[in-house]
Amino acid sequence: MSYRNCFAIIVVCIALCASAHAGPIKALIVDGQNNHDWKGTTPMLKKQLEETGLFSVDVVTSPEKGKSMDGFNPQFSKYDVVVSNYTGDPWPERVKKALEDYVAGGGGLVIYHAANNAFADWKAYNEMIAVGGWGGRNEKHGPYIYWRDGKVVRDMEPGRGGSHGPQHEFVIVVREPNHPITRGLPEKFMHSSDELYCKLRGPAKNLTLLATAFSPKDKRGTGRHEPMLMTIAYGKGRVFHTAFGHGPKQLHSVAFIVTFQRGTEWAATGKVTQKLPKDFPGPDKPSMR
Repeated sequence: MSYRNCFAIIVVCIALCASAHAGPIKALIVDGQNNHDWKGTTPMLKKQLEETGLFSVDVVTSPEKGKSMDGFNPQFSKYDVVVSNYTGDPWPERVKKALEDYVAGGGGLVIYHAANNAFADWKAYNEMIAVGGWGGRNEKHGPYIYWRDGKVVRDMEPGRGGSHGPQHEFVIVVREPNHPITRGLPEKFMHSSDELYCKLRGPAKNLTLLATAFSPKDKRGTGRHEPMLMTIAYGKGRVFHTAFGHGPKQLHSVAFIVTFQRGTEWAATGKVTQKLPKDFPGPDKPSMR
């Protein structure tokens, strides 16, 4: 056997060994306060990640609203990705600084639905999530972000951030088909009845808008294509932000499940290895599990 062949075999063996010992992606879900049903959604989010076979998932739960945060100390640095299912009391400065350092240093962050309501006065958080709603957000926090005529619009019109009408089914339209999260997805696919967030606004720095949904005026919407799935670069870190998934019922939607799983893998690793399942919906009706 030639030296070149021996060297090639050694390289392959090293790669296989490294892969075999890489272990699961370590994910941390943060919950404990929310204006949505975090007690119902966190177990489902955990299960959806674990069922891919890619993740090991821990959960850290904050004190109840109004209680002391002295003992609240999530160890972000031990994880590859953090999933926020939290909106509520401000975190202590040490916890905020720990999250900022973690993401800026290369950690992954996933913002799930109402987590974009949180921390309106935390500048770095608003930069990490790109856009948010409620909490007193207005034009001082940044422009409205939406899609029009083939591009992202940044609209500085005065007004509050965050709104939605009654829950209804809506079509998700992929705007960036070459991103690892959306690559291979249909151009349009249906999501189950849900809150369609609109009038989200914020600094929107380093934002890639992956997918939108049309917010109809007859559903108290804007008549615009509003951001639903997006990624944000923050320092060396990657952020995936999904605006849908109101409660346990909505988390049975395959549109939610698959984009959440893919988005979390990307936030942790920068790539997506998951194949598109056969039950992923097209544009005509939602698919449920």
